[in-house]
Amino acid sequence: MKGENTMKQILALILSVTMIFALTGCGSNDGQTGESGQAPVAQQEPSAADDAVNDASDGNVLVAYFSYGENAQLPDGVDASSSASIQPWNGGITGNTGLVAAMIAEATGADIFSIRTTEPYPDTYDETVDQGQEERNAGARPELSDHLENAQDYDMIFLGFPNWWGDMPMAVYTFLEETDLSGKTIIPFVTSGGSGFSGTIEAIEELQPEASVLEGLSISGSQATQAQEQVGQWLDEVLQ
Repeated sequence: MKGENTMKQILALILSVTMIFALTGCGSNDGQTGESGQAPVAQQEPSAADDAVNDASDGNVLVAYFSYGENAQLPDGVDASSSASIQPWNGGITGNTGLVAAMIAEATGADIFSIRTTEPYPDTYDETVDQGQEERNAGARPELSDHLENAQDYDMIFLGFPNWWGDMPMAVYTFLEETDLSGKTIIPFVTSGGSGFSGTIEAIEELQPEASVLEGLSISGSQATQAQEQVGQWLDEVLQ
């Protein structure tokens, strides 16, 4: 009897251990994958910026911008750190607006077009904005060195410029008057010393009455070099 009881206890113990392993095995397979023994990673929904990249891969997004650093007659070997208004970019020199334009293009995969004048502006920013004021007062339309010949290829245009005396540089007026953006979406962005867009949104709407002009992004020129996160958040909002 004693031997039988001992055998029954051993069998009961084996049965208990077997049941424990079985239950543990069932629990470990719940929500886990293959041989890794790790829970599967949830697939993230694509962000608005991801959608913009997909759109740009079809060639229908453009960043067009005017930037001081690419329009000024700067001396050879100029140190970009010598002025808060010029910035190094892509092996060359641009301005605060050009830097933000590059951030938008990188985030969206868009094509990029620099609005440039045939006659360069002075080599100091103060002289340049003074000339910009003279052009504004005279209603000048500076001649552009390059023209957007394939505007029909784009559905969405990010349009960037600095705020000069409460207005866009007159070269941007030239661009908007010679380029038909009817039926397209224009998304402005501006760099300034604190004036923001002033009345430029209304000016764009008047110059391109058949386009849809969305709310834009205003960035302080002094913050342009650190604006990548702000630009990314804005893109997520505006492209939803």
